Amino acid sequence: MNKPFRFKEFTIEQDRCAMKIGTDGVLLGAWVSLEKNPFAILDIGAGTGIIALQLAQRSNAEMIDALEIEENAFEQCVDNFENSPWGDRLFCYHASLEEFIEEIDDKYDLIISNPPFYSEDYKTSNDSRDIARFNDALPFDELIDSASRLLSDEGIFAVIIPRKEEERFIKMASEVNMFPNRICRVRGNDASEEKRSILEFSFEKTPTKIENLTIETSRHDFTEDYQNLVKDFYLKM
Repeated sequence: MNKPFRFKEFTIEQDRCAMKIGTDGVLLGAWVSLEKNPFAILDIGAGTGIIALQLAQRSNAEMIDALEIEENAFEQCVDNFENSPWGDRLFCYHASLEEFIEEIDDKYDLIISNPPFYSEDYKTSNDSRDIARFNDALPFDELIDSASRLLSDEGIFAVIIPRKEEERFIKMASEVNMFPNRICRVRGNDASEEKRSILEFSFEKTPTKIENLTIETSRHDFTEDYQNLVKDFYLKM
């Protein structure tokens, strides 16, 4: 699993990252709307840098910042940024969200996060994977509060979370006046239950546009919707 992951326009090295490339990050980076042409983007909890790189490929944003607290992942993210065609627009900070908020006066037009979300009690024996994976590394309330403070007035905040957390997350966001404008509920195949919710919030209360996405019709046989969403990235699509 430590081999470089090659996408159409960039390559991700992931040997030093606890969180390897997974469907969640790629889905979020492909799905989020860029129709407002964001100038400044922030990826919270960047890992390998995959989402920031997708947004560099998809947008003309001049400032794409990423934040990563885990040292090995941070170093890997920096390398992946530097080795990409968009190195001059990408920058990774090695800091906690709390430290970052204190230092940064900028507001972002788009804030995006694929947060660690296993809130179950058990831990594995791999500490760096646990940091990447467990909710105590980035609790939802801290993420939501920070996003509301860093987001520009017209900005968009986008996340991918477990479907079962959707209602709770929306309620927490409403407490800082962020409202869901778009929701995409994702299932692996027609027979499986919805596993993920991808959400887009803003400070504007609008009717929520609900979408559904099924990834496969059968094993490795991808639906047309899924292929259309990710075809600009995956080599084999």
